Amino acid sequence: MAVNFQILSYKTRDSLHLKLNGDFDGTSAYELINTIKDNETNFYQIFIDTNNLRTIYEFGRNVFQKNFGDLKKLSNLIFIGENKRHLAQN
Repeated sequence: MAVNFQILSYKTRDSLHLKLNGDFDGTSAYELINTIKDNETNFYQIFIDTNNLRTIYEFGRNVFQKNFGDLKKLSNLIFIGENKRHLAQN
């Protein structure tokens, strides 16, 4: 995992907010995927805030998007922030 990557999380009522910080590489992608999978049924909405991502490595993006197929069926994922277009698939 990128040395400076971290996922900060907080809960509001029935939502989970994941704030991504640092550089996003392949291991970071798996950490995000596992965090989403661990919480997918516990919350009505999961917000993924991409504003504090510094560098999104192509490999990290590819790992996330390749595995996003399993997550895409989740209608409760909401990407926000200036880097959302790099992670979210349309």
